[in-house]
Amino acid sequence: MTTLTGARLAPLLDRLFTDAAASSDELNNLLADVPDDEQVRLMRSKTDYIDLYGRLKAFPLPVSRETGALLYMLARSSGARSIVEFGTSFGISTLHLAGALRDNGGGRLIGSEFEPSKVARARANLEAGGLSDLVEIREGDALTTLRTDLPGTIDLVLLDGAKALYPDVLRLVESRLRPGALVVADNADDSPEYLAYVRSAANGYMSVPFAEDVELSMRTC
Repeated sequence: MTTLTGARLAPLLDRLFTDAAASSDELNNLLADVPDDEQVRLMRSKTDYIDLYGRLKAFPLPVSRETGALLYMLARSSGARSIVEFGTSFGISTLHLAGALRDNGGGRLIGSEFEPSKVARARANLEAGGLSDLVEIREGDALTTLRTDLPGTIDLVLLDGAKALYPDVLRLVESRLRPGALVVADNADDSPEYLAYVRSAANGYMSVPFAEDVELSMRTC
C-alpha cells in the first residue's frame, strides 16, 4: 500500500481525473477557435503566453494518469525530499509528488501558480488528500516567486506551466540541483529552446524524451 493508492488519496485522484476528462470537449471547442499556428505562437512567446493561459484558467490542464504515476515513481525511487513544481493548476501532479514525499518520510514541495482561482482549488485538493502540510504553493509569476527562499538542494523539478518559460525557470533553480537530480518537463515539445538546452551535454544534463509528452532529464554535475 502507498499513499497514492490509499483510501484518502486514490478516490480523490479518480474524481479529479474524471472531472478533467469531462471538461475536455469544452476545452477542445475553446481551442478550436484559436488557429493552430496562433496557438503555437502564443505557447512559445515569452510575452504573449498569458493571453492563452488566461483563456484556459477554468480548466485543470492536468498531467495524464500515466505521467502522474511516473512522477510518483521518480520521486519515490530517488528518495526525493525537496521538490519544486512550476505550474500547479488544480494540484493533480502536486498530489502525486506530495504522496511520494509522504512515503519517503517527509519533505517539502514548493509549487508556483499564476492563477489565483487555481491556487485555491489546489490548496483545497491538497487538504482533502491529507498532504497540505508538505506543500507550499506560491501565487504569482514563477520568475518572481521561485527566485528566493528555495531549499539549498533540490532533488526533483516538474515543469508544467507556460512552456515559453521552461528555460528561465530551470535556470532559476539550476544552481541548487544536486548531481542526479531529475527534471521532468511536460509537453516540452512546445519549448524548443528548453529541449536544445537540456539535450546538450555541455550544459550538464542527460535528457531523453519519455512517453509521448514528457522530457526526462538528469543533472550530471
